[in-house]
Amino acid sequence: MTGVDPDRLDDQQLMRELETIHRTRHDTLLHGSNDALRTHNVRMAQLEGEYLRRHPRRPVAPGRTREGARDRVFGSAV
Repeated sequence: MTGVDPDRLDDQQLMRELETIHRTRHDTLLHGSNDALRTHNVRMAQLEGEYLRRHPRRPVAPGRTREGARDRVFGSAV
């Protein structure tokens, strides 16, 4: 494992780790080795899993659901 176990991070540290890993995602996908991408995938899943564990009832924007996306696409054509 790379980095501190996510359940040992405080909320601020967890958010900072999530921001960093999301910021570096595209570059890792395009230019990282297979090992780097695999490590990135594992770490991202760990961090996101911890965030979801801490915030199971996080607010979800209506436009970020399947129904909301359909409304955006089909609602304007009606």
